[in-house]
Amino acid sequence: MTEPSTPAGRPAGGERRRDGIDPRARAFLAWLDLIGWPRLAERSPAQARRDLRILAAATSRLEPVGTVEDRTIAGPGGPLRLRIYTPRRGRGPRPVLVWFHGGGFVVGDLFSADATCRALANRSGAVVVSVDYRLAPEHPPPAAVEDCVAATGWVAAHAGDIGADPARLAVGGDSAGGALAALVTLAAREAGPRIVFQLLVYPATDLALTHPSVAEYAGPGSFLDGDTLAWFAGHYLGRRDPADPALSPFYATDLAGLPPALVITAECDPVRDDGEAYAARLKAAGGMAAVVRYPRQLHGFFAMDLVFPAARRAQRRAGDALADAFGEPPGARPSLWPAPESLLRIGGAMAGMAATLVSHHTRRLARAASALQPLGADRTADGTRGNQ
Repeated sequence: MTEPSTPAGRPAGGERRRDGIDPRARAFLAWLDLIGWPRLAERSPAQARRDLRILAAATSRLEPVGTVEDRTIAGPGGPLRLRIYTPRRGRGPRPVLVWFHGGGFVVGDLFSADATCRALANRSGAVVVSVDYRLAPEHPPPAAVEDCVAATGWVAAHAGDIGADPARLAVGGDSAGGALAALVTLAAREAGPRIVFQLLVYPATDLALTHPSVAEYAGPGSFLDGDTLAWFAGHYLGRRDPADPALSPFYATDLAGLPPALVITAECDPVRDDGEAYAARLKAAGGMAAVVRYPRQLHGFFAMDLVFPAARRAQRRAGDALADAFGEPPGARPSLWPAPESLLRIGGAMAGMAATLVSHHTRRLARAASALQPLGADRTADGTRGNQ
């Protein structure tokens, strides 16, 4: 299913033209080019994490919710942070969604997922628990999966403490988080807890990158280009087999007995086919899986509701699907007014963006000057070349 119909007649293969994407997405990419925003492949993991926080703050809107609470639980590798969102409407015990943020298993955190979790809580009427799982390369696989499994188990065991109903437990995530959600359902099928629904937003289910959309949409100029995909793989996979089912749920031998799924994809996304192929495998195994492809959208659009109207539509569809799975009426419409902290967040993003650009371009100029120094080292005091 597409929303609405997908335009036909696009060129296939190689570098994708930007005229095939949503005009807002094209303007967004042009703006990043204009200001010289650093490419991910040029950044260290620490720098990339700061960059994502800035972009998340600049492109997403914080909705007011009932409550936001931070908790720390005992995780497999030490303290594990959770952020718990209670929606504005309804009474407990509410259904609960455990959410795993995106970021290629290397970047992302509770801050970058904040706006998405608020929107999903209000749209679905569920408590949303965001998980700050460990990131690579500092914590290689299976650290992230272990943390997500542990967090889901904690939520099921302590649902009453957070006003939630453990019988109505769902998991979800975007990009890398979507892959983690799929892996959690596979683990829960064998050892519990019972999960009633999975929300997979452009999930990266095939880290071997074997599907056609990679060649179609990872060309130069893409938001998620080949260099960026290689950067993520280098930091997360190292020498590990990307087709290992413990890392790539697409390669799991048996997908029977898994909860119903909504898979949301973006047309102009290298990992579009990952999600759609995974949904096809779920259905082939006897499961229920609905796919909604958003035409002309980029990877990452779901979280950028200040930039893309399609993000708001996708969040609404996701919330409605969750509410339906939980046996709840549709949740609240978006608030007309952002949360008070939203304006501070955007202001901080603008300041952070300016600081990042100054730092990045200063480093580039310093490298250029350093490269030019040998060219002038053999000149004499009067400016003529020596040793002639």
